[in-house]
Amino acid sequence: MQKIIYTINDLPHIAQSVINSVTNRAIALYGPMGSGKTTLIKALVKELGGADGVSSPTFGLVHEYLYPNGDLLGYHFDFYRLNNETEALDMGLEEYFNQDVWFFMEWPEKIGNLLPENCSKLHIRVLDEHTRELKLQN
Repeated sequence: MQKIIYTINDLPHIAQSVINSVTNRAIALYGPMGSGKTTLIKALVKELGGADGVSSPTFGLVHEYLYPNGDLLGYHFDFYRLNNETEALDMGLEEYFNQDVWFFMEWPEKIGNLLPENCSKLHIRVLDEHTRELKLQN
């Protein structure tokens, strides 16, 4: 398990390191509210060459991101508001996961049994107001 200490200024480098280290394109991000999960996803999408800005999809549950040419880069899920795994199935989660694109998942513990096999897990811990610890588990 890789462990990295970083600040917001390190995000481009951290994002590139994560992209180079993950074993597949499904990434589950664990961490408390306000730990920087959406901020890290924003950096990941930017480093992957995404054309869109990133915001937390909390109220829509899922956002789609594109490359500049219009091809699908991937999906950003925020499962915080789900009450159970059935709600994820009802939103068509399995159909999303059948695509060959990137998946960024906040609050993946809400869909534990439905996570893609072998997804990479990023655990974010708040060290102080400006510093985070990231643990990558493939």
